[in-house]
Amino acid sequence: MALSLGLIGGGFMGKAHALAYRAAGAVFGDVPHVRMAAFCDVHLTRAESLSGQFGFDRATDSWQALVEDPEIDIVSITVPNTLHKTIALAALAAGKHVHCEKPLALTCADAQEMEAAARRAKGRTIVGYNYIHNPIVRHARRLIEEGAIGRPVHFRGWVDEDYQADPDLPWTWRARRADAGLGALGDLGCHLVSMSHILMGPMESLIADNQIIHETRPLPDGNGRAPVENEDTASAIVRYASGAQGTLCTSRSAWGRKNKLDWEVHGTRGMIAFSQERLNELQIYEACGPRDRQGFRTILAGPEHPPYAAFCPAPGHQLGFGDLKTIEVATFLRAIASDEDVFPNFTDALAFEAAIHAIDTSAREERRVTL
Repeated sequence: MALSLGLIGGGFMGKAHALAYRAAGAVFGDVPHVRMAAFCDVHLTRAESLSGQFGFDRATDSWQALVEDPEIDIVSITVPNTLHKTIALAALAAGKHVHCEKPLALTCADAQEMEAAARRAKGRTIVGYNYIHNPIVRHARRLIEEGAIGRPVHFRGWVDEDYQADPDLPWTWRARRADAGLGALGDLGCHLVSMSHILMGPMESLIADNQIIHETRPLPDGNGRAPVENEDTASAIVRYASGAQGTLCTSRSAWGRKNKLDWEVHGTRGMIAFSQERLNELQIYEACGPRDRQGFRTILAGPEHPPYAAFCPAPGHQLGFGDLKTIEVATFLRAIASDEDVFPNFTDALAFEAAIHAIDTSAREERRVTL
C-alpha cells in the first residue's frame, strides 16, 4: 500500500511533520510507503524552497488546490489555529485522511463541528498530541493499569514555558482570540490535559482561574500597544469520573521554563512522576519492602518500552521530540492501512479540548463547570 501526502504549513510543526513522514517507513518498516507529493505555504517562493528541502514532488501556495488534488491521500495541517477548521472540513469532504495539529479549532463549537464531520467522513483522523506517544509514558500507563501504585487518587500536573514571559515581546496573532483562540491553555494546557486523560481517565468537573499577566504588548511597528485577549496562566482543580482529584496549571510566561510538562500520579501504594524535559526517564515510588530501603527509582527508556527499540537497540540513548512525532505518524499510517480508528482522533481530541474550554469558562464565569 502506498499513500501520497500533502502538507500545508512551513513552520516548525510543518518541518516536524515532513521529517516524521519521511522517517516512519525507515524506522518501523511495517507502515505504508508515503510519497511526499505536495507541499503548500502561503508564499510560493518559500513553498518551493521548503518543498525541495523536505523532498516533496511539487510546491503550491493554494491549500485548496492541494486538498482537491485526487492524487493526495493524506492532508497534514500545520498552519495557525484559525485555519484548522476550514482546511480540515474541506479535506474530510474531499475524502482525505486528515492529520491536524492541536488544538482542533478556536472554539469548542468549531471543534464539535469538525468531530461530527470526521465521524461522517470515510477518511481517518489524528491530532498532533505527540507527547502521549512517548514509550516511557505508555509504560507509566501500563504500570498504573497493573496496580503498581495501587488505586490512583490524585493527579498533579503543570506545563510551563517562557516564550511570552518578556513584557517587551511584540504583539502577535497569538494574543488575539479571533486568531489563536485560547492562550496558554490552547497552546500548552491541552497537552497536559491529554496526559491527564490517558493516565486518569475523563474529567467529571472542575473549577478554575486564569490570568493575563501582560495586558498589552508593543505593536511590531513600534506605533503603540495592542491588548492581549487570552490567558498567560491558568489553574484548575479537577474531579475525575473515577472519583480521583487533581490540579492542573499552565503558564506561557514562566521565566526559565522551556518545556516543563511535568506530572505526578499519586496512588494508594506509591506514585509515579515524569518531566518532559527529561522525557526518557520515569520516577516510581512503591511503598513496599523494608522502610529503610524505600525510595524513588529511575526507569530509563529502552528496548523494553515499545517502540523505543525501533529507533535504538540500547537503553539510555534517548529519544527526542521528533521521534515522538514519528511514532505518531506511524500509528496513523497503520490505522489507515487497517481501516481502524487511531488515538487520538478528532473525537478523542474533542474531549481534551472540551476540558480546556471548560477551564476557560470556569475562570471567566467564576463557577464550577461539569464536563
